[in-house]
Amino acid sequence: MKTLKIIKIGGNIIDDADELNYFLKGFSKLKGLKILVHGGGKSATALANKLGVDAKMIDGRRITDTETLDIVTMTYAGKINKTIVAQLQANDCNALGLSGADGNTILAEKRPVKNIDYGFAGDVVKVNTGVLKLLITNNIILVFCALTHNGNGQLLNTNADTIAAELAIAFAKDYYVELYYCFEKNGLLKDVTDNDSVIPFIDTKTYNSLIADGVITDGMLPKLNNCFYALKHQVSKVCIGKAEMLFNSNSKFTTIQE
Repeated sequence: MKTLKIIKIGGNIIDDADELNYFLKGFSKLKGLKILVHGGGKSATALANKLGVDAKMIDGRRITDTETLDIVTMTYAGKINKTIVAQLQANDCNALGLSGADGNTILAEKRPVKNIDYGFAGDVVKVNTGVLKLLITNNIILVFCALTHNGNGQLLNTNADTIAAELAIAFAKDYYVELYYCFEKNGLLKDVTDNDSVIPFIDTKTYNSLIADGVITDGMLPKLNNCFYALKHQVSKVCIGKAEMLFNSNSKFTTIQE
């Protein structure tokens, strides 16, 4: 069974031109099958501020009203996605930028209102891998932004970590899937002020203890929930840390285990 790497990057790479250039050069040289998923929340928030639109977040999740949906569509599917694709082409890496609406690849439903109304936020219902496998087998590198659709003409803002996990799960039937979440820290830290205090391995029991102790809070909660969710659905390997973990065998990072 072939290995497929699914790699998610966030604002720490996207918003720094030098970091993005370094990452994409390294990504282009990675051997084997690979898919890139990107967020862009910081860029969307910056654009919202320029346009006088308040960015509202709850527990690391964005509240997506109509104006915000327009902003994230412009930012994610437009500027960020196409900039990444163009730079990959410059590195001899033939890439194709996608949202979940393209090729009907990722169907979602609007998140139901319970305690919080997240607006046009999408929860993934299905990943259609048929067209994606065709592209992958023809050496096309897929670059997904954080947008899905509901099949009835409505775009939905969907957490990029979630999209990466759902893609990994969908492909786990056909590939040995490795899922990598790249962010600004070396991994999950015992002490958030010490970037060398990396926890090399974490399982469910350790995770619950770290939540109880207040080590894991805010935006890390949905990220790690996606990690464990992926592992429970046959994804073979899940790691979080700086992008360096992909290119340097001596780098520190955290491997998530069940």
